[in-house]
Amino acid sequence: MPAPRRSLRIALLGYRSLPHGGGQGVYLRYLSKALMDAGHQVDVISGPPYPHLEPGVRLIKLPSLDLFENGLGSLRPHHLRSMTNIIEWSSKLTGGFAEPYTFGRRAVRYLRKHGHQYDLVHDNQSLSYGMLKLQRMGIPLVTTIHHPITSDLRIALSHARDWRERVLIKRWHSFLSMQKKVVKELHNIVTVSDCSRQDIAADFGIQPAGISLVYNGIDTEVFRPIPEVPRKPLRLMATASADAPLKGVRYLLRAYARLLKEYPALELLLVSKLQPGGRTERLVQRLGLQDRIQFVSGISTEEMVRYYAEATVAVVPSVYEGFGLPAGEAMACGVPVVSSDGGALPEVVGDAGVVVPARDDQALAAGIGELLANPQRRAQLGQAGRERILEQFCWGVCARQMSDYYEQVLRADG
Repeated sequence: MPAPRRSLRIALLGYRSLPHGGGQGVYLRYLSKALMDAGHQVDVISGPPYPHLEPGVRLIKLPSLDLFENGLGSLRPHHLRSMTNIIEWSSKLTGGFAEPYTFGRRAVRYLRKHGHQYDLVHDNQSLSYGMLKLQRMGIPLVTTIHHPITSDLRIALSHARDWRERVLIKRWHSFLSMQKKVVKELHNIVTVSDCSRQDIAADFGIQPAGISLVYNGIDTEVFRPIPEVPRKPLRLMATASADAPLKGVRYLLRAYARLLKEYPALELLLVSKLQPGGRTERLVQRLGLQDRIQFVSGISTEEMVRYYAEATVAVVPSVYEGFGLPAGEAMACGVPVVSSDGGALPEVVGDAGVVVPARDDQALAAGIGELLANPQRRAQLGQAGRERILEQFCWGVCARQMSDYYEQVLRADG
């Protein structure tokens, strides 16, 4: 019989944690809530932009220059008293991204004073030299790696227009040299899918057996079906960063253009911010879709759920996903999903959705067309998707598995 779980004092670290800034912010928000609901005391220690946390989870702010919000001109004389600030500013000035490194420095400074308050510290993929310092200080440390950013680098380079853009991309990703060194020395690594485990091991040169697996969760109380909201008869919906090559929006747009020939009334709602003059806008214009696609951004979670309730089919065209939150959230809402097989998406979707090859707009169009033509199949997959998320990917399951992992780490640390 397993030993009863005890209440732990946990510090979750995030170098930037705004939920709408990416999956890592979503992870911190919901993992902290799930761990609190499981009976643990949870503090989130974060740099800006700060997370949205549930009542009962304490936020400890580690201010940075936040140059992506404030700009290089925000530097003031008093900032120069901090070497960490100088490093952050000079890196941004030369096209680099120093936030993981500088956050690590600030976290070490804070935890030298306050680390004794916690049973365990859990870092959310900063993979900074500071984490090795915490480990050497004897603080039990767990690190989540969602997926290796090396994959982002490869995809970005493959879409670069010229050598100048490739130089800028490589400079931006220069923090990877630090992360590759740090990963090899970390004792307790956990990831969110088996696909990520294999990719992390391959790209960072470590053994898959040394990486533990705890799947992400979906907030099934928030992401839920709303039966009273009528579905649009021909509405596709996708949630993806429009100009991020990793998210595969170009393949969705081409698939949509194909489908319009058979379904001229077909709508596409894309939850994304369209960058003026960016790749996606140019492709929209080339395909003649300017008046056919509805772009929405800056919406609340409640609005997102309502949009899902209106959708006939949700589409996830990503080239790569370390877990696949958009697929999981759509499935939790009872929307039938057509997904690429990029990264971990098949692990999440399973047989409760239609899975097609990534980077293949013809296959994507065929998968969507299959569901548009079959209302009974749509209803079946919508129900199966909701059940799959409830059974395997809700945050309660994640919190139980993570609590067991914490105990395993603490026993090993003695």
